[in-house]
Amino acid sequence: MSMAGNLRKVTGLGRVGSLRKVARLARRRPRVDLSHPARSPLGSSVVNCVTYRDGVRTPTSSDLVDAVRRVRRRGEGFVWLGLHEPTDQEFAGIAELFDLHPLAVEDAIEAHQRPKLERYDETLFAVFKTVCYVEHEELTATSEVVDTGEIMVFAGRDFVITVRHGRHGSLGPLREELESTPEQLAKGPSAVLHAIADHVVDDYLTVTDSVQADIDQVETDVFAENGARADPGRIYQLKREVLELKRAVVPLGRPLEDLATRPIRAVDPEIQAYFRDVSDHLLRVTEQIASFDELLNSILQAHLAQVTVAQNEDMRKITAWAAVIAVPTMVCGVYGMNFDHMPELHWRFGYPLVLVAISVACLVLYRGFRRNGWL
Repeated sequence: MSMAGNLRKVTGLGRVGSLRKVARLARRRPRVDLSHPARSPLGSSVVNCVTYRDGVRTPTSSDLVDAVRRVRRRGEGFVWLGLHEPTDQEFAGIAELFDLHPLAVEDAIEAHQRPKLERYDETLFAVFKTVCYVEHEELTATSEVVDTGEIMVFAGRDFVITVRHGRHGSLGPLREELESTPEQLAKGPSAVLHAIADHVVDDYLTVTDSVQADIDQVETDVFAENGARADPGRIYQLKREVLELKRAVVPLGRPLEDLATRPIRAVDPEIQAYFRDVSDHLLRVTEQIASFDELLNSILQAHLAQVTVAQNEDMRKITAWAAVIAVPTMVCGVYGMNFDHMPELHWRFGYPLVLVAISVACLVLYRGFRRNGWL
């Protein structure tokens, strides 16, 4: 296929029409250095804008429109534009330049989406939930364990747009790692999409290992000698955090399966094998999260059983002591009725005899309860 045909297939326009559109946008917007986020005409949300050719970073134009125009004129390479929490106004020009679907643009701006993969003509739109483990000295009933964010990826034939939401999940180290392997980056935007998916799933593995440590600590505390006194709020908090992790991880299974098995024009066939590897890692995380949920349920049930046993033991002790105390109470109640004719009332040794009888009866009851484990 000719260069013009490839460009027409990529952009959905003829070469002349595409370049005219880019030129029209160029005249409409001022040319300001994109390397300074605060000075970017697209707003402070612009993190980086880099052009790659044959997997190698090339000198980037000071203007996004000009960079896109050069890539489309040559018919090779792609532009990687990184954004962080853009507004409607900041994203409007980008959506027009790359002809992004309005529904995908709305999702990218509003965030709070489930992991998914959607195709709009020649453009892929993927949503990944990022997770981060929140360090804490001691787990409490209000501790935040998992913090979530989002990464949206628009992948076309000659561009990748990443939109990040949240306080974590920076793609700077990932970009540097990709640039160190130009042969992989040369496969185009789908290589970036795979790298982001792999990066996100690797973070899942790291977070699940940390959550496992918290669960092990709670389990140790529950089955300790005074486990019945452990705070059940910590178990509920861990269950809530595991549920948050589950919401981020489980829905990603279907999109990764599609990327790994279904033929998609925007994905290089060689990259699909890498997506299968990421899908396997995600399956491991999903199984681990399911085991977390079951284990926390078992720990909670064991804790409730311990509390019930402890309450029964306390009740038995109270009952045993009440029975022991009932003996002197009964005797004192009888002799406190102030009748003249009562047994041994006027005998000199009557009082000591009653005390001895009370003591013997209480001792017999005490030994009996102690032998049966009530005291």
